[in-house]
Amino acid sequence: MKKKLAVLSVLLAGTLWGLIGFFVRRYQAMGLDSMQIAALRITLSAMMFALFVLIYKPKLFKIRLRDIWCFLGTGIVSVGVFTFCYFKSIELSSLSVAAVLLYTAPAFVMIFSLICFKERMTVMKGVSVLLAVLGCAMTTGVIGGDVNITLAGFLFGLGSGVCYALYSIFSRFALNRGYEPFTITVYTFLLAAVFSIVTCDVRPVIGVMTADIGSVGFAVLFALVSCLLPYTFYTLGLKYISSGTASIIATVEPVVATVVGAWYFGEAIGVPFGYIGVGLVFLSVVLINIKIPKKSKE
Repeated sequence: MKKKLAVLSVLLAGTLWGLIGFFVRRYQAMGLDSMQIAALRITLSAMMFALFVLIYKPKLFKIRLRDIWCFLGTGIVSVGVFTFCYFKSIELSSLSVAAVLLYTAPAFVMIFSLICFKERMTVMKGVSVLLAVLGCAMTTGVIGGDVNITLAGFLFGLGSGVCYALYSIFSRFALNRGYEPFTITVYTFLLAAVFSIVTCDVRPVIGVMTADIGSVGFAVLFALVSCLLPYTFYTLGLKYISSGTASIIATVEPVVATVVGAWYFGEAIGVPFGYIGVGLVFLSVVLINIKIPKKSKE
């Protein structure tokens, strides 16, 4: 039961992350650059989550100094640098291309998990990774569509995939040291917020966010939907399923992004590649969660 709930938790995280492009495009239209949008998203999430933990269970703030590197990894590398790379990739290419490059992450997670945690690289995991990446490419139009991308856009997109993969690794290290998911999440965002604030000009961010009550509400919704809730759900899921499995399940994100784009923005899904891609991504999620019974020894 715990594993099933963990799978649903990661699926929900991927679904929420799939909505991020809607917010990013709107803030780009308001004149904010990639790092400023990242700062808005991360800092608001950090403030809300820190307040929640302070009220819910203050002792979750307690960590050992020797373990600070885990949180520096999740915060600065896997949220701060990742968010900048991903938003920059969106700026230099397109939502679809950025999403596909981001979801090279499961392959990196498999490699890192093999090195760091000796997780077994099974045939099923390998097939699931290939299906997930192929499905993302088809769904978003990289395969079967007319896509142009610059070298810079490609490198930022690939960088987002590496940083995203490292969140699973750093979080696993922290979980193995006995830290609760809420502790990991709150320190992740606090450290990421510091990083994002010192690396950009926040004055335009404050102006855009506080223009009126609607702007404040939209900013809070942005932080909740695209950052605070999905990272919490994803970290909770890591308690009961492996890093590699979680990364594959989360490939539902670009599928959701593409479907929402078609529904909300009227962006057409390619026929037949788009629909085949959606099916492949969901097939990869199913395969990674199938238990193959072990043969009994006679």
